[in-house]
Amino acid sequence: MVTSPSPDSPTPASRRLSAARALWRVLAGRAARFAAGAHQTWRRSLQLRVVTITLVASSLLVGGFAYLIADKLTNILLENAETDVLLRLQNGSDYASKQFNLYSQPQEAQLQDTIDGTVNYLAGGDPAQTSGVVVAITADSFAGFIEPRTSPDVQVRPLISPELRASVAAGNVAHQVRTGTLDGERTKYLVYGSPVPTRFGQLELYYLVPLTRQDATAADARATVVATGVALVLLLGLLAALVTRLVVTPVRVAARTAQRLSAGLLDQRMVVNGEDDLALLAASFNQMATNLQRQILRLEEMSRLQRRFTSDVSHELRTPLTTVRMAADLIFAERDEFDPAVARSAELLQAELDRFEELLTDLLEISRFDAGFAMLDSEPTDLVPVVHRVTERLAGLAERVGVAIELDLPESPVIAEVDPRRVERVLRNLVGNAVEHGEAKPVRITLGVDQSAVAITVRDHGVGLKPGEEKLVFNRFWRADPSRARQTGGTGLGLSISLEDARLHGGWLEAWGAPGQGAQFRLTLPARAGDRLTTSPLRLVPADATLPFGGPRSGGPLAIGPGSDVGALAIGPAEPGDRAEVAP
Repeated sequence: MVTSPSPDSPTPASRRLSAARALWRVLAGRAARFAAGAHQTWRRSLQLRVVTITLVASSLLVGGFAYLIADKLTNILLENAETDVLLRLQNGSDYASKQFNLYSQPQEAQLQDTIDGTVNYLAGGDPAQTSGVVVAITADSFAGFIEPRTSPDVQVRPLISPELRASVAAGNVAHQVRTGTLDGERTKYLVYGSPVPTRFGQLELYYLVPLTRQDATAADARATVVATGVALVLLLGLLAALVTRLVVTPVRVAARTAQRLSAGLLDQRMVVNGEDDLALLAASFNQMATNLQRQILRLEEMSRLQRRFTSDVSHELRTPLTTVRMAADLIFAERDEFDPAVARSAELLQAELDRFEELLTDLLEISRFDAGFAMLDSEPTDLVPVVHRVTERLAGLAERVGVAIELDLPESPVIAEVDPRRVERVLRNLVGNAVEHGEAKPVRITLGVDQSAVAITVRDHGVGLKPGEEKLVFNRFWRADPSRARQTGGTGLGLSISLEDARLHGGWLEAWGAPGQGAQFRLTLPARAGDRLTTSPLRLVPADATLPFGGPRSGGPLAIGPGSDVGALAIGPAEPGDRAEVAP
């Protein structure tokens, strides 16, 4: 029984086509990688660009000169050969005319012998001469009486074109350069023809001069010129490489030294050799590095002293604050028995002590971050109840200022390995600021999650942030507008502490704002402690945001995130699952 192949089974032709396509894709991929590597090398290497440009320019210049020289030399050799053949042709024509004028009829018996002798004489007297010059006398008009003669005895008609014969028959001296085979060897010939007048009519005298020697001389000259040109180009390339290396090497050393300086190795310096411009550059660079090192060390010492002062003052104030708090609590508890003015003073004292204690707590937390003593106590936490707790704690403040808090939370639990105390503090700061500056408009809290990260956005519709304020919003003690009416008093450290909390988790805290459109803050944390973030489940720029250039999310909103003491400046709208482009 014979079985036919299934219609779905691949045929040999289709398999070969698939293999060819796969091979083509592999080759195309390798070519693309090679091109990308070459392009990257071209962009990075100044020496390669200088040497390549020098080689290309010198090759074009030397090639042009070589072509002109070789062409001029070939023309000179050909002109010399033409001059020599023309002189021999004139003399030969005169000699032949004298010999043939002895005869008045082409039928005379001695004419053919005279023609043979004349051809041999003009060829050098030896029919077996080896100079390569062929002499021929023809007389087509006397075909029945005179036979053509050549010396040496070879067939020359293929080298004498009909156009040349016609021009000579018309009484002109003409020439051509022809390539043909004589005596089994293919050679280029310079063919000259001249009429020979006689008493009985006109004969034709031809000189066929081989150009072998001239071609060999021209080829040798071209080879010499090409070799000289190649040597000159290579010498120029080597010279360019050496000169460029002398200039590029100190620049590379300066670049590497600058990289080490930027990495914190402040004792790096360049070696100064000589007194030229490069030595001046190295000396100036070293002086700049010394000044920078001195300034950085001074600033570090000032910062260390400032942090120590803040930490010491914060700890020292704890004891008197505790004593004052105890006394204030007693007074506040008995305020109903005092005069109204004294009772009001007790209430003010209690409120200001609360603010002072909050400031002191924030200062202590900042000092722990500065000293590197902050510890992360991560545990699997459901963030939905955390958001609800923050909302409930700030409900009274929101009611007083007339701001509605809207929640957009998933129905299922959102579990992440975080420190719940720190996350709650971050959300409390973000939501508190949004409520405070919300201009009695709703504040929306959104919680999103994907496989690798969780994100929380806090959106208000207040006055927003002015251009440039996104760079300052996480600075310590910074306020967007000190003259703004505020029902609550903050320390100016909340967002700074929140940024440090986000960094401690390995997360991002970013901000977007536009005048008149409010602001939005986005907290992104890894779902598992220790993972590295690459994307965020929520967009940074709100979907309803418009920019001065028109259109939703057009233009370049700004975001503050990790990367420096005040965060990194991110430009461009952030879409779901996309990380904003960060410029340090």
